[in-house]
Amino acid sequence: MIRTPLTHTFDEMQRQQMTRRSLFGKTAAGLGGVALGQMMAQEGQGALLDAGRPISQNGIPGLPHFAPKAKRVIYLFQSGGPSHVDLFDGKDFLDKHHGSDLPDSVRGNQRLTGMTARQASFPVVNSLWGGKRCGERGTWMGNIIPHMQGIADDMTIIRSMWTEAINHDPGVTYINTGSQQMGHASMGAWLSYGLGRENENFPAYMVLLSQGTGKNPGQPLFSRLWGSGYLPSSHQGVMLRPGANPVLYLKNPPGVSRDARRRLLDTLGDLNRQQAEAAGDPETLARVEAYEMAYRMQTSVPDLTDFSDEPESTFELYGEEARRPGTFAANCLMARRMVQRGVRFVQLFHRGWDQHISIRSQLPRQCQDVDQASAALVTDLKRLGMLDDTLVIWGGEFGRTVYSQGQFGAPTSGRDHHGRCFTTWMAGGGVKAGYDYGTTDDYAYNIAEDPVHIRDLNATILHLLGIDHQRFTFKFRGLNQRLTGVEEAHVIKDIMA
Repeated sequence: MIRTPLTHTFDEMQRQQMTRRSLFGKTAAGLGGVALGQMMAQEGQGALLDAGRPISQNGIPGLPHFAPKAKRVIYLFQSGGPSHVDLFDGKDFLDKHHGSDLPDSVRGNQRLTGMTARQASFPVVNSLWGGKRCGERGTWMGNIIPHMQGIADDMTIIRSMWTEAINHDPGVTYINTGSQQMGHASMGAWLSYGLGRENENFPAYMVLLSQGTGKNPGQPLFSRLWGSGYLPSSHQGVMLRPGANPVLYLKNPPGVSRDARRRLLDTLGDLNRQQAEAAGDPETLARVEAYEMAYRMQTSVPDLTDFSDEPESTFELYGEEARRPGTFAANCLMARRMVQRGVRFVQLFHRGWDQHISIRSQLPRQCQDVDQASAALVTDLKRLGMLDDTLVIWGGEFGRTVYSQGQFGAPTSGRDHHGRCFTTWMAGGGVKAGYDYGTTDDYAYNIAEDPVHIRDLNATILHLLGIDHQRFTFKFRGLNQRLTGVEEAHVIKDIMA
């Protein structure tokens, strides 16, 4: 199994995800037990036993449901809650009411976090760095993200996102897996399971992490955010670490040649397939698939992570930080190289957006981390002719309050979590270029028009990839599990090109 410091070992996954079929296969005695395991392997997950190989390589039959607009996704996830008020949703109204108390009628009876619920007042704070009208449509964007201002005509900006979650872990878990509860499959795992891989030398789902210079350290991120949940474990995201050893345990130990490794894997694969046929346990084949993928990645990953073939113009575009492994800029460049090699879903997690305090000093640094590289990625994909079928998504788990957390105007003040409205932008991959969707009220506190729940966003992403979210299910514990959960979700047709 390909492992990173933050991922479960196979044995842990096996203990947590033992299926009824594998339980029977492990406990039943004699020929009857073997026959039962083989019979059950012909149903449900047993379809994974396809000619002795997991079906994960080619996806599942019947997908995509219809012609996709996007072939691949790069998700630039900004962990911690970027301030939509300062970045994408500033208003002249806020300048006029800067310092005044947010009316009770605007806050209503909405739930607040424990960090501001007991404040004596809720003074309005305007967009601290101002903004300007960008692109042909004159959409407002903050001056703190000048490079993103320059690609306004490539974006669809959704300002009416919302979520019930008001704390980080349930919020990040919700938008990435469709549930605030742990144990569900991540979006990338769903796409790996459903659509399979485009390149046998790379996983369908790869993950890159970076720490911003805003709040440092940022909120913790757990491997279950890119985990496979109840899907076969071969679909979990593979996280690349910065530096000379991007995937732990990938290299052969001293004295073991590549030929010797190949012979060992062939023998081990035969034994595991025999066990899978006897017990009907799809996780056994997931292990075989992981071994094979690790073997292929021994040669594919070094080429991927070697930027020496990039011209100087690349680093002029992405910025000098792109030369430093582990930065957001370097990860954006890595993401472009991944999708060029056929990786279907690349997810960047960038921490540091949790500006409860010192927003005046933290947020400019955090924006500087991501602004140039985010815009560069869109520009680069467009230059390569890949933007039309590559969907780029930029956003976090929620936004920030328009009112001040802490004393108004104090250097230590910030903004609290806000899930009632926030902003996500998308580019390429079948969405309109230069388009705004949804509006908020004068205080950027409540949605005024066209609400988009995070379930709606996920349904729309699946639709752009040719998948009907209602028909894309996996049977687990008696339920047809979906990325969009059990509640109603709508595809946002208006943003599609």
